[in-house]
Amino acid sequence: MINWKVILNIAKTHLLTKIKQTAIAALGVTFGIGSYITLVCFMTGLNTMLDDLILNQTPHIHVYNEIEPSEKQPLDYYSNLENTFSVIHSIKPKLSQKKIHNALPIINYLNQNKNVRGAIPQIKATIFYIAGSIELGGNLTGIQPIEEAALFNLQDYVIEGSPTDLRNNENGILLGIGIAKKMSLEVGDRVQISTIKGDLFPLKIVGLYQSGISEIDNIQSFVNLKTTQKILGEAENYITDINIKLYNIEEALPLSKKIEKQFNLTAIDIKTANAQFETGTTIRNLITYAVSITLLIVAGFGIYNILNMLIYEKMNDIAILKATGFSGKDVQYIFMSQAMIIGFVGGILGLLIGYGLTSLISTIPFKTEALPTVETYPINMNPIFFLIGFLFAMISTFLAGYLPSIKAKKIDPVKIIRGQ
Repeated sequence: MINWKVILNIAKTHLLTKIKQTAIAALGVTFGIGSYITLVCFMTGLNTMLDDLILNQTPHIHVYNEIEPSEKQPLDYYSNLENTFSVIHSIKPKLSQKKIHNALPIINYLNQNKNVRGAIPQIKATIFYIAGSIELGGNLTGIQPIEEAALFNLQDYVIEGSPTDLRNNENGILLGIGIAKKMSLEVGDRVQISTIKGDLFPLKIVGLYQSGISEIDNIQSFVNLKTTQKILGEAENYITDINIKLYNIEEALPLSKKIEKQFNLTAIDIKTANAQFETGTTIRNLITYAVSITLLIVAGFGIYNILNMLIYEKMNDIAILKATGFSGKDVQYIFMSQAMIIGFVGGILGLLIGYGLTSLISTIPFKTEALPTVETYPINMNPIFFLIGFLFAMISTFLAGYLPSIKAKKIDPVKIIRGQ
């Protein structure tokens, strides 16, 4: 029967008598785990920030009525011309509307789906912004401000004013920050917008919008849904887009296919719409984890080298232990215990150092005009990273101690004593 109390006492004595080497081995684990925690928390935090920059504003499913050429042209309907060669010039597309037919009943139907967190309408229109002699082309989006803020975090991108201000002002507009700078406008000023038909409408700026993407901020603005209908001269049931937020993003693709088939509309899921962005995110995560794992492996090799040297220096002690009745298995357990103690102490210190460094980084100011909602460097304090770091510390020290302990187990005490 193994006497663990004796084995652990001997292991502790060995570690304390070589305190310098013990400290170096523990520090190898500490800095390996600390570096892993710091790197993975910072990089995944950065990746999450970049993902949120795009995905927070993107619906899980975007439903609209896409204008497409007719599958069958008029010539196709004349069967007597099937075997003839015909040339037609200046083909005109079929007259179609951007409006979604029966949009409000469709929205009500979607909101009853248990997988749907919310489905809200939008109206998108191409307009011109006019201030004095300056005229800029852009996009105007009619929204329900409070619902848009609840589902798609609109308030995070309003740097002056609020979605509530927009809702309370029928002639208000949330103007893109890029447009405001180009036209020297600020909150409280008025800007005229012109439709493609030439109709002019004065609107009061109640807030400034900044997405962090300059191409969007230079053209995009928001008004109330009813205001857009009024500007375009359309009825209250005029809707061009439906944006859907789900509880589970994985349901986006099958539900989008169902909507297309059921309502004869175009429905694009978030992964299809952002396929290139998803690929970039995957590559960044792979690089992060690859570098993190490399740090841990390097730390493991350092521990192995130190423990291997420790056994060579303890040859006499091993011979004495075996001569006094300790079996090879007991000797192996002694050196395995040393490795596990080093792993445990080094792992705990590594977690503390990693936590301290990431907490420090999270307080460093990080302000940029492109990201108005970000004030400090992003950190992802996921407990899973700390658990993985500690488990790796224990596993790596176990493996690093196992091979040298096998060597210690097989040492012949007679040969060692004769050699003295």
